Amino acid sequence: MNWTQRSHALTFGFPVPHAEKVPEGYRVTWTGCRVMGILNATPDSFSDGGRHLGLDAALATARQMVAAGVFMLDIGGESTRPGSEPVDAATELDRVLPLIRALKGENALLSVDTMKPEVAAEALKAGAHLVNDVTGLRDPEMVRVCAESGAAACIMHMQGEPRTMQQQPTYSDVVGEVHSFLRGRAAEVKAAGVPSVLLDPGIGFGKTLEHNLALLRAVGDLTCGPDPVLMAASRKKTIDLIADVPKAADRDPGSFALHLHSARQGAALVRLHAAGEMVQALKVEAALAGSSR
Repeated sequence: MNWTQRSHALTFGFPVPHAEKVPEGYRVTWTGCRVMGILNATPDSFSDGGRHLGLDAALATARQMVAAGVFMLDIGGESTRPGSEPVDAATELDRVLPLIRALKGENALLSVDTMKPEVAAEALKAGAHLVNDVTGLRDPEMVRVCAESGAAACIMHMQGEPRTMQQQPTYSDVVGEVHSFLRGRAAEVKAAGVPSVLLDPGIGFGKTLEHNLALLRAVGDLTCGPDPVLMAASRKKTIDLIADVPKAADRDPGSFALHLHSARQGAALVRLHAAGEMVQALKVEAALAGSSR
């Protein structure tokens, strides 16, 4: 099937923008590949740290993304770059809650990018719809928060944790191990009451260049399953290692290439810093594929 015609869906236990009421709750459906825009309310993210610490600047960027056709905004208050130090829940909440509350009426799907159940719970109360957890919902409390609130969740694969994940990551079969983990976790958390999930293979999270390339080449295998797939490789070190681009902010061309490839392989969502530009790239790619979307 042409990637532009593939149908994807997420189900929630509460009303969300663009959803229809179904017996299971509220379902958002789309065809082809859509864009999740990155909104880092942190001082130390690897590519845009500090840019969106001020509420006005963050809101302006968010509204530009929505106007450009970005499908979902991913709001984070703690950096997960390699070697990053954790922050406490209070600091993270101070960064993300004002932004979530301000965007609640913008008719956009809102994701909170957090590893902490207490942050996820407060963000959902404030108006977030989805929890993007780089630890893959390994904490039973995070599963409980999502299940009891009716929030969808993104399950990501990471070997280790941010401070140490790039210290000699090792796999016998990276594609088999990562895909097995994601599918297994998806079945477990849905059985525990989480209404729906996204799967993210975690490019750059405890992987070498060779691991990342293997996973990118195998996107089509992961998208054959029942759960929509999110690919998130925006401005990552992989692009520098391939194309010699040491400054993260200069890696958007490589980011577009990686995510257009993922879209053609059936990815439902791609997560980028240059989100509005990616919407444009996908429209052109869809037209070349014979779609009028």
